[in-house]
Amino acid sequence: MDINKGSNTNDGDGEQTLTNRQGHPITDNQSMRTVGNRGPTVLENYDFLEKITHFDREKTPERVVHARGAGAHGYFEAYGTVGNEPVSTYTRAKLFQEKGKKTPVFVRFSTVIHGIHSPETLRDPRGFAVKFYTEDGNWDLVGNNLKVFFIRDAMKFPDLVHAFKPDPVTNIQDVERIFDFISNTPEAMHMITFLFSPWGIPANYRQMQGSGVNTYKWVNQEGKAVFVKYHWEPLTQGIKNLTQKQAEEIQGKNFNHATQDLYEAIERGEYPEWEMCVQIMSDDDHPELDFDPLDPTKLWPEDQFPFLPVGKMVLNKNPENYFAEVEQAAFGTGVLVDGLDFSDDKLLQGRTFSYSDTQRYRVGANYLQLPVNAPKTHVATNQEGGQMLYKVDRTEPHINYEPSTIGGLHEAKQHGKDHEPYVAGNIVRQKIDRTNDFKQPGERYRMMEDWERDELIANLTNAMLSCDPRIQEKMIHFFTQCDMDYGNRIKKGVEEGKSKSDGIGGPMGATNPGQAVRQAENEGHPADPY
Repeated sequence: MDINKGSNTNDGDGEQTLTNRQGHPITDNQSMRTVGNRGPTVLENYDFLEKITHFDREKTPERVVHARGAGAHGYFEAYGTVGNEPVSTYTRAKLFQEKGKKTPVFVRFSTVIHGIHSPETLRDPRGFAVKFYTEDGNWDLVGNNLKVFFIRDAMKFPDLVHAFKPDPVTNIQDVERIFDFISNTPEAMHMITFLFSPWGIPANYRQMQGSGVNTYKWVNQEGKAVFVKYHWEPLTQGIKNLTQKQAEEIQGKNFNHATQDLYEAIERGEYPEWEMCVQIMSDDDHPELDFDPLDPTKLWPEDQFPFLPVGKMVLNKNPENYFAEVEQAAFGTGVLVDGLDFSDDKLLQGRTFSYSDTQRYRVGANYLQLPVNAPKTHVATNQEGGQMLYKVDRTEPHINYEPSTIGGLHEAKQHGKDHEPYVAGNIVRQKIDRTNDFKQPGERYRMMEDWERDELIANLTNAMLSCDPRIQEKMIHFFTQCDMDYGNRIKKGVEEGKSKSDGIGGPMGATNPGQAVRQAENEGHPADPY
C-alpha cells in the first residue's frame, strides 16, 4: 500500500506518516469536521470526502467469469529443448531458446461461475492464467485446470455462461438450467464427464494441472508453423481432487481454503512448481484422426502426440496487495509474442476478441499501464487519452502518429519470416465435420478408477433428479451413447432416486439442496426479538 512513500517535509515523521492523496498529512483520522462534537457535519470535509468517495469506488466491476481468484509471482525457466530437439526447430519465441533462461511470471488461479467471495470448494472448472513478462513483451497463456471445454464455437459462449449462472429471477444456480443447455449441446459430454467426477473439485490451486485448452501455433525462423497444445503438470506437489462429501465438509470449515493454501505454502518456502509440456502436431487437417484437432472439446491422444517438456514454472512470491495485483490482473488469449501464433480454433478466435475487450471495460482503457499488467520491456505507442491515463508511451510528445518525416515512432525491424497460412473457401455458418461427441467421454469413463466412476454417477444422479423428465431422457441418451454402462447406471440412479427426492433444484454438485432449505427452517433455534 502506497502510504506517503518518500519523506514528508510537512511534519518530519517520514514515510510512515498518513496523508491523503494530495500529500497532505492527516492529523485526525477518527473524526469528521462538525459543528460541535455532535454535529451536524460541514461540507468542507476534504479529508473525509476524499476517503469516502474513493471507498465508494474501490471495487472494479466484478469479472463476469473467473471472479473468485488467487495469484502469485514467480518465474518460468526454459529447458532450451522440446523433448530431445532444440526448441528452435519449432518456434523462435525467445523465452524458450536458452537452457536456464528465466522469465518473470504472474499467475492467477480462479473458479469460474460464482462471485468474488464464493466458496472455493464448488464444482466448477478452475482458471489457470499465466502472464509471462518476456523480453519481447507480454505473453498471456489463459487456460483452465481441465484440458477440454464445453463448446467449440465462441457464438455459444454467452449462452453457456448464462445457463451455469444463477437464474435471473431467483438468483440461485439451478442444475436444471445447466442440463437443459447440456442436453441440447452434445459436444459438452466430455467436459461434463470430467466436471462431475472428482476432477471437478481440485483439492486446491497448487495440486492441479493446467492447460491452454485451445490449439495454438508455434512459428520458427523460416515462418513454418506447427499446431501446439500447452499443459502444466505439477512437479513437486502432485495432483489431488476431492469428492463431493469432502468438499462439503471443507466448505463448512473454510470457504477460502484454496487461497489460504497457496499463500501459506509460498510463505513457508514450499514453492509450487509445474512443468510446461507441449503436444505438437503438423499444421494440416489430419484426416486420419476421427476428430478435428482444432476442436477444444477433444484431447489429443498422448500415444500419438506425446507430452514434450519445454520448461518449468516456480511460484515464489505472494502479492503485496490483492486488489492491485490479483483483482486488477488482466489476461487475454490474443496476447502472443513473436514465434507464437493463432490457430483457426473457432473458440480461440472468439475469446481473443472477448478477453481483452472485457478488460478495457472492467479495468479501463489504460489497464496495460498498471504495474501487474505492464510489460517489463520497452513500450512506445501512439495511443492517447482514456480514463486513468498514467503516462504517455513515447519520447516525442508532439508526434502521436506514424509515419512521420519530422520525428516520432517508427516500425520495428522484422527478425523472422512471417507465417503466412493459406486460406480459401466460402464464408459459411456451419459446424465442423468431425464432431464425434461421444467417443472420448466414453473412453474417459472407462479409464476412471472404480471410486471415480462411483462418484461421477452419484454426482450426476443427484443433479439429474431435479430436472424435467424430458431433460433426463435426453441426458441418459447422451450418456448411453458415450458408454452403455455409463447410461444404464445414470438411468437406474434417476429411477431409484425419484422416490427419495423432492425434485427441488439447486447449485451444481450440491447433495439434496432442497433438504438444506427445510433443515435450516426446522432446526433453527427460536429467539425472542430485542
